[in-house]
Amino acid sequence: MRLSKTDIYAFKILGYLGAQAPDRLVGSEELSKATGVPHTYLARILAALVGHNLVLSKKGQGGGYALPRPAEEINLRDVIRAVDGPIAPLACVSLNWPKACVEERRCHARSVVWLKVRDAALQILSQVSVADLAADFQQGVDYTECLGHLLPSSELLTRRSNKADTAPQSKAR
Repeated sequence: MRLSKTDIYAFKILGYLGAQAPDRLVGSEELSKATGVPHTYLARILAALVGHNLVLSKKGQGGGYALPRPAEEINLRDVIRAVDGPIAPLACVSLNWPKACVEERRCHARSVVWLKVRDAALQILSQVSVADLAADFQQGVDYTECLGHLLPSSELLTRRSNKADTAPQSKAR
């Protein structure tokens, strides 16, 4: 599992909403300004969160967004699934987006690695809630720094091959 910009933005949005009074609706302008999430991302993320009942939306005058239940009851497992899809590293071990594999019965790595990775990630993410994100927000932690630490797959491959190209070559004996 690797976090995306969408995940970080969702954490920022939910941290802000979780820090608000339970009955307070927050408009999209305020939400964008307070979190630094651009409107294009904000609208897409809010639509996903509303669609998965992780955020409440009220349209019209006096409308806005709020959490539909206490922040302690909304976990990061559900948030990541809502905005990014499966948490499982492979479709053959995904609980919600499974894809059968012809090698499933014979694949040793599936049972000793990938199922365990999936289960561990799900367990940990289910123990962290929006209340934790709200606590960070209230302390001035807004995850902006995390955006600079994301691991884009295209750069990882480039960096790894560049390091191999510049590594000192051992002399053949």
